Amino acid sequence: MKQEHATPSEWLPFLSGGGQMGAMMRAHDWSTSPLGHPRDWPQALRTTVGLMLNSKFPMFVAWGPELGFLYNDSYVPTLGEKHPSALGARFHDAWREIWDDIHPLVVRALKGEATYMDRLPLRMHRHGYDEETWFRFSYSPVRDEDGSVAGMFCACVETTPEVLAERYRDEENQRLMTLFEQAPGIIAVLRGPDHVFEITNESYMQLIGRRELVGKPAREAIPEVAGQGFFELLDQVFQSGQPFVGHAVPLRVQREASAPLEERFIDFVYQPIRNARGEVAGIFVEGSDVTMRKRVEDELRAANRQKDQFLAMLAHELRNPLAPITTAAQLLQRGQLDPERARQASAIIARQAEHMTDLVNDLLDVSRVTRGLVSIEKEELDVTGVVQGAIEQVRPLLDAKRQELQVELWHQPLYVSGDRTRLMQVVSNILNNAAKYTPAAGKLILRVTAEGDEAVIAVRDTGQGIDPQMLPYIFDLFTQAERTPDRSQGGLGIGLALVKSLVALHGGRVSAHSEGLGQGSEFVIRLPLLKAIPDVETPAQAQAVGAAVAGPLRVLVVDDNADAAQMLATLLEAHGHAVSVEYDGTSGFARALRERPEVMLLDIGLPDMDGHELARRLRASSDTAGATLVALTGYGQSEDRERARQAGFDRHMVKPADLSELLRILAEVRSQPA
Repeated sequence: MKQEHATPSEWLPFLSGGGQMGAMMRAHDWSTSPLGHPRDWPQALRTTVGLMLNSKFPMFVAWGPELGFLYNDSYVPTLGEKHPSALGARFHDAWREIWDDIHPLVVRALKGEATYMDRLPLRMHRHGYDEETWFRFSYSPVRDEDGSVAGMFCACVETTPEVLAERYRDEENQRLMTLFEQAPGIIAVLRGPDHVFEITNESYMQLIGRRELVGKPAREAIPEVAGQGFFELLDQVFQSGQPFVGHAVPLRVQREASAPLEERFIDFVYQPIRNARGEVAGIFVEGSDVTMRKRVEDELRAANRQKDQFLAMLAHELRNPLAPITTAAQLLQRGQLDPERARQASAIIARQAEHMTDLVNDLLDVSRVTRGLVSIEKEELDVTGVVQGAIEQVRPLLDAKRQELQVELWHQPLYVSGDRTRLMQVVSNILNNAAKYTPAAGKLILRVTAEGDEAVIAVRDTGQGIDPQMLPYIFDLFTQAERTPDRSQGGLGIGLALVKSLVALHGGRVSAHSEGLGQGSEFVIRLPLLKAIPDVETPAQAQAVGAAVAGPLRVLVVDDNADAAQMLATLLEAHGHAVSVEYDGTSGFARALRERPEVMLLDIGLPDMDGHELARRLRASSDTAGATLVALTGYGQSEDRERARQAGFDRHMVKPADLSELLRILAEVRSQPA
């Protein structure tokens, strides 16, 4: 009788070899396995296991009614910590956590149907934690000797690294695409000699407008660009392989269907893209829409030109009055003029000095208004009174040029809330402008009407008109129409800018209209009407206030400019006042204590103590505390006036002093009760 070998492999050849799992199967205790001892396994199972153990591809077999689980060395990494306890166990117990996912496939295999899955996601628990995994595998039925399905066979590959790598690539590509799409600059990729759009970003689409680009040649996709040089540059870069860089290049595109061409400005680079052989295969387009920057730069250049023109105008306008002032002063200095010629020379000096004062005041006004430093004192006003006051101011110019002014007033009062002085300044500026640019013996029409809830003041002239290209900028600072070299009309180009700002401070608006050069022009001021009719003081009543006759006063002038001090004293003495003069603060204070003047005109920029300190000392002394103190200074900003008020000044006047205003102040002082 033949003796059995003690080693299973000697009597079970299908378990011989097989690497680690073959050895484990030979040494395994099969008493608890649903498969039973290998000596009792059917031939079909033995054949399948022998094939599996000697394969380098990950495989497993599940056999019998309870699907006992067998696998090879290559499948061990798939099991993780489930190995080696899974050997011989029930398939369900080995993969309990994914059973719901694979059981339908197992059922199909046991019914004789093979299945194939690619990248099936499975949430496994094989290393002490749940993890997402993906597998490519097939489940095949295994039949026993009688042809019935007794088990299933699986060959599988874990594709988790592949899926994760692909997912990472997709996420990275998506991130790059997001960055590409959100890039602030324009980006596009063109392929081939026809420059076919392969990809564009949002900024590029915003530049040229929404349209289908991808897959189209550039000449077909954006046909309106033809003739602007861009297609030719693309051809040149593709053929030469040399990049091209453009700065602030104009581009005219139709950004919306049926819309006209719109001009944009772009900085851009055409960078050739080379293939593996070093040949140019496409062009990378990158750049920025610099339209806004270009416009700002153009505006700055225009502003600089305006500034230069303004400085030239200012020099011209100041030299004009200086010439007759200098000549008249030199003639007076010689002392050889008869009284009549002396009066003429004096009148010239006064008139030209007043003109220079007006120029400086205009400059100060526009500076204060544009910086928001002007505060207007509003009262209820009848527009008619404002207009009549403005006409009185401009009447000398109208008479000098023999111009006719036709005035058409509304049939009832129109009341607005405003600053009388500033509104008169607005209307007089418009009238003065119309008179300057209308030929002698021309005609002006001033019309006051009401439209809705607005009072409308319109001034039309028959003058030279306004160039249509200039019309949009007529209210800009330092803007003037073209002048002849002699600049016979004069002015600094700030009057209309001042008008616009002052009207805006009153809640109104101003506009200009002209049919063109030689066609005259019309300026229209609109101010909001008051809903209720107020009790408005008439001009006659206003003029009656403070009309007391001025008598002689004791006046002290303190100014370190000896010429200015002496001339002012002479003027005041000519009007009957007793005037003393000092040239520094210390002497002025001492003289004030001796003479106790009723009015003191103090310069602010004194050499020893400034006018503010002198005013404080005068207010602190009982001998001079009650005097009227007038600050006489070249500083006329609102903060200068406030500093003067805090120092104790009663009035603040800007040099050169307006004589009529100064005499009015003296008259008010004289009219006060003792």
